[in-house]
This record gives sequence, C-alpha cells and structure tokens, in this order.
Amino acid sequence: MSSTIWSVDEHLDDILAAVRPLDPIELQLPEAQGCVLVEDVMVEIALPPFDNSSMDGYAVRIADVEGASEEFPAVLTVIGDVAAGSDGLSDDQTVGPGEAARIMTGAPLPAGAQAVVPVEWTDGGTGGGPADTMRAHSDAPQDAGGEVRVHRPVAARAHVRARGSDVQPGDLALRAGSVIGPPQIGLLAAIGRSTVKVRPRPRVVVISTGSELVQPGEELTGGRIYDSNSFALTAAARDAGAISYRVGAVADDADTLRATIEDQLIRADIVVTTGGVSVGAYDVVKEALSSVGDEDEPGSGVDFRKLAMQPGKPQGFGSIGPEHTPLLALPGNPVSSYVSFELFVRPAIRKLMGLEELNRPRVRATLKTDKALTSPAGRRQFLRGTYDAEEGSVTPVGGSGSHLIAALAQADALIVLPEDVTSAESGAVTEVILLR
Repeated sequence: MSSTIWSVDEHLDDILAAVRPLDPIELQLPEAQGCVLVEDVMVEIALPPFDNSSMDGYAVRIADVEGASEEFPAVLTVIGDVAAGSDGLSDDQTVGPGEAARIMTGAPLPAGAQAVVPVEWTDGGTGGGPADTMRAHSDAPQDAGGEVRVHRPVAARAHVRARGSDVQPGDLALRAGSVIGPPQIGLLAAIGRSTVKVRPRPRVVVISTGSELVQPGEELTGGRIYDSNSFALTAAARDAGAISYRVGAVADDADTLRATIEDQLIRADIVVTTGGVSVGAYDVVKEALSSVGDEDEPGSGVDFRKLAMQPGKPQGFGSIGPEHTPLLALPGNPVSSYVSFELFVRPAIRKLMGLEELNRPRVRATLKTDKALTSPAGRRQFLRGTYDAEEGSVTPVGGSGSHLIAALAQADALIVLPEDVTSAESGAVTEVILLR
C-alpha cells in the first residue's frame, strides 16, 4: 500500500485517466437500449411518408360540407373505403364533387379529398350510426355506395397528418452522444433503422469478500452477517447504465479470491470488489491482488492507497488480466462502499459508455440541522442527507457511522464537507451531491 495520502480528486483523476470508452459495435434496436450513439443518425424517409388521416371518418372536399349543420346536413355519396395499410381508393378513383370516402386512422388521404370529417360529425352513413361505421372500418372494406350526412363544416387539411410533418429526408434524427431510450428506439424504427452503431453497456462484475458473509435467505449463526454490499453495488452499477453481475461472497482466502476474479474476467469490462482493503490481518483483497501482474502482465497490478476522505479512506485501483481490465477495490463497510461507488465507480462506468456527463449533479444548499456537523481536519467528509429542491435545503440523515445502512436508504443526497471545514452549523451553505 502506498504511504502517500491521496485526495478524492487525485484518485478519481487517476481512475478516469486509465479508463477508455468501449469500442463501438453495431446492435439491433432492442439490444441498443441504454447505449450511447457514436454517430449522427440522419433521416432517409419522410415521416409520415404520405398524407394520412388522424381520425376515423370521411375524406371530403371542403366545398361540399361548407355550411353543413344538424338541421341542414351535407349529403354526400360514399364511393368507397380507404383502410390503413392500403394504397387508397381503387381504380384511380378520386373524391369528386358531392362525394366522400370512408377512411380509417392512418390511412392515406385519397386523391381529390381536402380534409377529413370525424365520424362523430356524421350520421355514420347509410344503414347505421357512427359506432357501426367505426366497426366497419376495422373489418374488411365495405362496398361503395350509400350516403353519409355531415353535420359540420371542416377546414382545409383538417384531421390530416401532412407528409413529412414530423421529419424530412436529410433531417438529423439523433445526434452522436445521445443515450438510446424507448423514445429514441421508436424514432429509429419509424425511420426504418433496424440497427445502430453504439458503445455497448459496460459489463460490471461485483465481488464481495469476507468469511463472515451469509447470503440473504440463509440462516445467520454467531458472528455472521448478511451480504448486502454485493446487492447494493450490483444495483448501483445497473442504475449507472451498466450490465451488472453479482458474485456471491468469497471467503477470506487469497487463492480463492484470485481464482474467482480470473474466472470472471471473461465477462467483465470492469471489476469491483468490496471488503478486504484495510490494514487488518485478513484483508484478503490486498493479499490477493497487491502483486498481480507484476511479472506475467507488465503494466497491470492494483495499487492500494489511503484517501483523505471519510468514509472510504482505504481504496484500491489498477488493472488485471491480459486485457488490463480495470479493478476498483472498495472498503467493506456498507456506507463506505456505496459512497466510494458513487464517487469513483459510477464515473468510470459512464466513461466506458462514452458519456460526457460522468458525475452526479451537484448543487449548493442550505444546511438544516439541530446539531452542528463535525468533520476531521484534512479529510473530505460525505454525510447522508435529504434534499428539498423547493427550499434549496439539505437535512442530515443518521450519523457519520459507516455501518448505518438504514440512514443510507433514507438519503437522496450526500452532504460534502471540504477538507478545510471541521464544523458546519445550521444555515451554512454546503455542496450537495444528488443521488436521485
């Protein structure tokens, strides 16, 4: 372990300098969700690709329904049906004077028509009311003939979605750097793209260590505790945008841990361990990894260091294996491991994804507390808190103990006390990291 005391910023800078965004790959749309685009996507077709109806109703000429009312409806001859997915009226028909065509939502506007009258503004056509007509639209096309009475006038292009009113060929659909979410996938599909070039979501393997750890659902015996860190950090990695894999707790045996990590490298873009990085007699992570790669893999290895922060003073960082996979070794106390993840692992994941914004949002907030907060000189302290956006205030939750999981579960922010601040009274303005 290095004798140098690192600052939080120095440690993060060291990590980010060593992490490179993943190489781009071409993915099918469903697999691209959560990934980051690496190139601009241009539109090649108009959207919608043709003028179409936004309502079930009748395609008409506006002059034929001018002045129509309940008392004096416009009576039009129905010349045919236009269904969604069809080419329009058959035999080069057009809607002429005194004529109308039944039309479904999404169906192309037939030649000669200038607007669509909603079915609710009509008597539904010969032989039935509006409900009958709407049912007819969902079945096979009806025979031409019959009449429809229109009870209201309509403006030109009313209830018509114009060709290209959404996007036009040559438009920029999505910019490089965009994160692919459900709306983006919908747009890509709508313009005909089945694949897209992205940086894949990083694969994060989380390994907890400690012979005292028992999996939830198993019986606790004397001196044992449930393994919570691996569950929390796996969820945190997923929340950051990664594909995450949780490995059950590894006992305090260096050879077992080393073998476990080597087995996991095949599916890891980054490895996160928790526990075993302090100065105790059974700090298995240090024992297993301090000399990894010194001979077999030049340039790899894990450096264990002390940081000027609380919680989370002991940390480890380096690379392992033939691909020089980044490894971050976090402390074992639950709050220490989670805070360390937010400060160091989350930015590394997001850099692997190719994102520009790596860190959680930070704001300035007024401290609300009944008791002054204290912090050791020379250390940057991160305390749990709840943030009130309306008031612009933050209230501490729980104490400073690194084992207080319940307080962490209630918090939605971290209160930051800088290295040169040893006390903060209520009313002080402090930096806050927003967690949600």
